[in-house]
Amino acid sequence: MSEQPSELTQIYERRFKSIEEYRNRVWKVLIGSFFAKWLRPGDSVLDLGCGFGEFINNVTCRHRYGMDLNPATAAKLNTEVRFIEQDCSQHWDLPDTSLDVVFTSNFLEHLGDKDAVKRTLAQAYRSLRPGGLFIAMGPNIRYLPGAYWDFFDHHVILTERSLSEVLSISGFNVERATPRFLPYTMVGGIRYPLWLLRLYLVMPFLWWIKGRQFLVIARR
Repeated sequence: MSEQPSELTQIYERRFKSIEEYRNRVWKVLIGSFFAKWLRPGDSVLDLGCGFGEFINNVTCRHRYGMDLNPATAAKLNTEVRFIEQDCSQHWDLPDTSLDVVFTSNFLEHLGDKDAVKRTLAQAYRSLRPGGLFIAMGPNIRYLPGAYWDFFDHHVILTERSLSEVLSISGFNVERATPRFLPYTMVGGIRYPLWLLRLYLVMPFLWWIKGRQFLVIARR
């Protein structure tokens, strides 16, 4: 990432502090109503760019890892989550084929350039067991002309197609590439009731109306 750790702490405290509790409740719904189908109790799961831990803190599995360069993340993670504080484009402090799932949400666009994305995917491939999953969400630039650049730390432009392409080049088999999944952002947005989110998740035709984030799932 181009930003230094101290800058990341300032950026994310300013951006998310006022909505941290709401984001946590949203992620509980997203996991329970949608992502749980890909997460087994015996799995080892890494949350790549885990932020304040809204995903990994709410996952039920055997081993949980959170990777982030922001030092403030450590205080946000549950004690059962192992925090890996590092640049994700460098060698991961994990053995080969030790993970079942690598999950990442709204993170790859924050890496410094496309080479950093490729190096990160290479580490994910190395760390995943054969058959393991890489699950990624992110803003789809195709549906966000202009608004994508409202965040100073956005650097890499991605769509579900470009991410699928680099995943394939990196050795993964892409099983799902959904161009429109969730709305773009909760920062400064309306805090919808959670029952509306549950309804949204079971009505994919709504995704084509409101969705601005892609969902890509690939298998090692």
